Amino acid sequence: MHIDSYKFGKIVIDSVSYTSDVIILGDTVQSDWWRKQGHSLCAEDLSSVLAAKPSVLIVGCGASGLMEIPDQTRQVLKEHDIQLEVFDSYKAVQKFNELSEAGVNVAAALHLTC
Repeated sequence: MHIDSYKFGKIVIDSVSYTSDVIILGDTVQSDWWRKQGHSLCAEDLSSVLAAKPSVLIVGCGASGLMEIPDQTRQVLKEHDIQLEVFDSYKAVQKFNELSEAGVNVAAALHLTC
């Protein structure tokens, strides 16, 4: 997968536009991703990621980086041996593309606003 572009509220992945938060896993995009607590990322929000067990999870915390990742969520990812990298969504897109092009088993959870 390749993220073609990102701007506040819109992302284009492999030429398909999305206007809601997404999870990228392997060669699939889960659109309309919604979190239980809005701007806080709970482990249960990442059930599909935990099941897929990527090597790295890139989290885009929004254009301004406002989404929070509690320690409990970080711990669950660590227990599943998933390396967590957290950025604002602009930098997250760049990092995802870098790792994906390098052949790393990478997933992304991207908040498109805030």
